[in-house]
Amino acid sequence: MTNDSRVAVIGLGYVGLPLAIAFAEAGLDVEGIDASAPRVAELTARHSPIDDITDERLAAALDGRLRVSAPEQASLAAADALFVCVPTPITGTKDPDLGPVISAAQLIGAHLRPGQLAILQSTTFPGTTTGPFREALEASGLRAGVDFDLAFAPERVNPGDPASASRTTPRLVGGSTPAATRRAAALLRRINDRVVELSSPDAAEMAKLLENTFRNVNIAFVNQLALLCERMGLDVWEVIDAAATKPFGFMRFTPGPGVGGHCIPVDPYYLSWRAREFDFTDRFIELAGDINFEMPRHVVALAAEALNDRSRALKGSRVGVIGVAFKPDVQDSRNSPAGAVLALLAERGAEVRYHDPYVPEFKDDAGKVHRGVGLDALLHWADVIVVVTAHKRIEWDHLYANADLVVDTVNSSRGRTLRPRQVLRLGAGWSDGA
Repeated sequence: MTNDSRVAVIGLGYVGLPLAIAFAEAGLDVEGIDASAPRVAELTARHSPIDDITDERLAAALDGRLRVSAPEQASLAAADALFVCVPTPITGTKDPDLGPVISAAQLIGAHLRPGQLAILQSTTFPGTTTGPFREALEASGLRAGVDFDLAFAPERVNPGDPASASRTTPRLVGGSTPAATRRAAALLRRINDRVVELSSPDAAEMAKLLENTFRNVNIAFVNQLALLCERMGLDVWEVIDAAATKPFGFMRFTPGPGVGGHCIPVDPYYLSWRAREFDFTDRFIELAGDINFEMPRHVVALAAEALNDRSRALKGSRVGVIGVAFKPDVQDSRNSPAGAVLALLAERGAEVRYHDPYVPEFKDDAGKVHRGVGLDALLHWADVIVVVTAHKRIEWDHLYANADLVVDTVNSSRGRTLRPRQVLRLGAGWSDGA
């Protein structure tokens, strides 16, 4: 088995950058490669573009064994192992878009040499590693399992949680041959305490999709429950808290304005698309996607209901949105439900502004670019405030003390002093002033 002391990482985002730095800190020589010239310039200037890597940690890695390059400057043939950590988005029709993965494979294939190990980390459908990814690599004339090793090792990064990219998070890996599995696992054990070896890349790909589809389905379930509680006059948050007291057989999920990020809104569609290729329709996945997709529209309906309580129409009203990042305490706004909320509000004739201490500029789903404003300016301007993301840095007591009307989609008003009919909560209805 080779020593695998030289690693190349293609794609330096939320997955690739922590991986590259972890290998550098473990004493390996690492070349990080990104097709985005601004990203390469930003990293070279020692500024981290992601929440989970500090500028200081990046600088230390650059002073050590990490080098950052553009594709045309990369020395891919010098690497023993090559990781692909590029995005796997979906098209407008919710079909997989393997363009970035195939482009990375073609880049590797142009420099592939016998004895190398290629590992795909990007979340994708079962059959990608041994199918399109392998085919693009083998266009070099070399054969997987004979001339080079091939494996899939899914990422498990949770943006905003640096521990998710640490040694303590178990890793999965499946190779195209038993030898490839053992080799990839040995390399990953340099940076992870536990590596679980699977029978194939397909099994590892399916395991990753199961993880994220599980979350999507359960989020959809509690979102549906929230809509039912609204009609029944119940508080879904009270109900969930009560159920969560059970010490077994229950896992807590909470409703919200929709799902966002690089995984939950995207990955289930990779599984449902692949299932259709086997003449199989996964109704759980399809239904969960539909429910979560509709939640931003329900948030807009709540805003209209709240304004109606003040004898105002949504059209012509000023709506201030709090938080456009896809989850609290991160700057990542990819696929944020706020994109749909802002676009739908504007479509119905409202004026829209937002405040987010982490995201200074945001493009909504209609393509309009918004610039964030200060909290006080938003409170002074807006007829209604819609809370989408509950960042800890937001002055919540100040907000609820000064906002006349609030639609709270994430239970940020819990435990605060509220006035009667000041706050309309998703899944719970109006505040009673208690």
